[in-house]
Amino acid sequence: MWPALTRLLKVTDYHVKCSVVSRYAITTVQSSIWNQLPITKEAAFEVDLPSSAFISNFTITSNGKVYVAQVKERAAARKMYDAAKKQGKTAGLVATKSREIEKFRVAVSVPSGARMSFSLSYEELLPLDSAAMSLFLGLRPGQPVQNLTLDVSVTERTGISFIKAFPLKTSRLAGCARVRYSPTLQQQNNISSKGLNADFIIQYDVDLRDLMGEVQVYDGYFVHYFAPRGLPVVPKDVIFVIDVSGSMIGIKIKQTKQAMGTILGDLREADHFNIITFSDKVHTWKKGRTVRATRQNVQDAKDFVKRIIAEGCELKSLLSAAQLVNPPSSVSTNHLSSRRVPLVIFLTDGEATIGVTAGDTILSNAKKALGSSSLFGLAFGDDADFLLLKRLSLDNRGVARMVYEDADAALQLKGFFDEVASPLLSDIQLSYLDDQAFDITHALFPNYFQGSELVVAGRVKPGVNDFKVSMSATDLKQRVKLENDVLITNGSAESLDCSGGLKGISSFVRRLWAYFTIKELLLAKLNATDPATQRLLAEKATNLSLKYNFVTPVTSLVVVKPDVDEHRNLCVGHLCSYAWCDRWATPVGSIDGDPHFVVQLPKLHQNLCFTVDGRANDVLRLLEEPERGMLRHNISHFSEVCEDHLLLRRNKYITKCVLNTGVRFLVMFHHYEHPSYLQMAHLGFYITDGRGLSASTQGLLGMYTSALH
Repeated sequence: MWPALTRLLKVTDYHVKCSVVSRYAITTVQSSIWNQLPITKEAAFEVDLPSSAFISNFTITSNGKVYVAQVKERAAARKMYDAAKKQGKTAGLVATKSREIEKFRVAVSVPSGARMSFSLSYEELLPLDSAAMSLFLGLRPGQPVQNLTLDVSVTERTGISFIKAFPLKTSRLAGCARVRYSPTLQQQNNISSKGLNADFIIQYDVDLRDLMGEVQVYDGYFVHYFAPRGLPVVPKDVIFVIDVSGSMIGIKIKQTKQAMGTILGDLREADHFNIITFSDKVHTWKKGRTVRATRQNVQDAKDFVKRIIAEGCELKSLLSAAQLVNPPSSVSTNHLSSRRVPLVIFLTDGEATIGVTAGDTILSNAKKALGSSSLFGLAFGDDADFLLLKRLSLDNRGVARMVYEDADAALQLKGFFDEVASPLLSDIQLSYLDDQAFDITHALFPNYFQGSELVVAGRVKPGVNDFKVSMSATDLKQRVKLENDVLITNGSAESLDCSGGLKGISSFVRRLWAYFTIKELLLAKLNATDPATQRLLAEKATNLSLKYNFVTPVTSLVVVKPDVDEHRNLCVGHLCSYAWCDRWATPVGSIDGDPHFVVQLPKLHQNLCFTVDGRANDVLRLLEEPERGMLRHNISHFSEVCEDHLLLRRNKYITKCVLNTGVRFLVMFHHYEHPSYLQMAHLGFYITDGRGLSASTQGLLGMYTSALH
């Protein structure tokens, strides 16, 4: 095997650039590669994406030409992709998973000596989580890179209260911050000889002094960030419903018990709680009631959790939970003076297999039973019916999350509970008065939790100068209502006192509105039961995705690279770039045995075996001598040159192929009397006279010539 042929392609540049304007982040990852090997090699471009992000652009640059991917309706993109593949063109198709995006990957064959670059852009709204916005940027070039940079700009109109990007250096003004990272090759090698493989996390928070939050209006679109600070925490009635069926045996139940021990310890004394476990039967820790989270009750609950053992899932467990948080005889639980927010946290790793199993029936029964309670579904592992849990949660004032089977599953569970542990407001309604706004995204929220943020986007009618905003909600003791007027002053980069990286500031609200609207249309489609309604919602989401060039669950990204003649000439000689020198004139063992792939020659009853890495449809370039006009790259040309003189004799030299003055090939048939496991009879190719080859010689049979001239 030739060591040079097993190396990675050289990544010459790797850049990650992100611009964040009022929580809306647009990230571009660019990677440039050079195939320094004498063969065509596959280049894989991979980017880890946040689950909430939409891809908005992908381009490939090859031979100075830029190929821009097109966002198409899903079926149309597949048709376009299949047609291109049938015509032999280079095509790539990117479609998101139905639930979430996790990884973008494109693999492209790069001819020897060729340079190619990739650029991927994606957009996301950074959620406020645990009182900070978190931006995750992956740096995974796969090897140390000479020119590697990370460049992040953050712009917030109300001001940045803090920014953390340890150990990276930051510079900032009141409303702007810049983070740059450009490690040298030595610094990268000090971390790992394989290059960086890390997520850089940048966290920051904003100054929000107005109880009504922040409203921004640009180019006829508005966004309203609502995140009041300093409100008292409202006590909660929380029911933990835990799957203990047989599939939870082992690490899952162990991690669940570990997380529950910590979660129970974090309950406030004003909270009330209970625990329900279920397998084929339902068991309730405290029958018929929730109990106050006193120190003794919490300790008793921890002891109960320690005794839990994993013994399908039935709806009865949810109905039992509903009775605990909505007792029919209790009136005081709904009285504002002793108000508690009812929450049900439902953890399962499977699907309904006992009792009522029909999805629509489960949804209907659960909605009736849960009433005003918020249901949070946690799907533990890939076997859980996440789609049903998602619909259940959406129908019942909550959300659903995946809990991944990994070493940190207990931390995932604890992290989710922390998000909902401190309710501040419930039944929040954000309104925009005097019929000034339209096409408004979801503006009614069941709960507002400490450390989170509610976001509404919409459009403002032309001619509106004062934007009237209203908020009503229920806090610890009473129903509250506030109103505010927002002066519309179409902002700019100058008004933010920032410089550089803000070219798209006027369009970010419009794109954010489209981002939110698409997500809501897809959620509505998920919850709809009428086929006609589902089709209408899908059509609206598709049209908006196409307009804003977003890759979503209803669209795909397709890129087709036309194989024009000049490119075809390049692709014919897939395997080139280095050359062999004439020091390999005598047969040696370096290419004996272990052939990596076998090629059948037309008109001959023998195979060619190659000890180089290759893939289906690769074409060998044996020799290219540009200065003397010699090119021998494909099987038909090789047959024409040598076919009449090719005689195969065991362990004998055979007729030499003379290509030009001072250039001779030797073809030898290798046969093994007692072959090893990896050896088989094969042809060996050698240069017996390389005096006529110049320093610019390329190809498998000219390898290393350029190094010796």
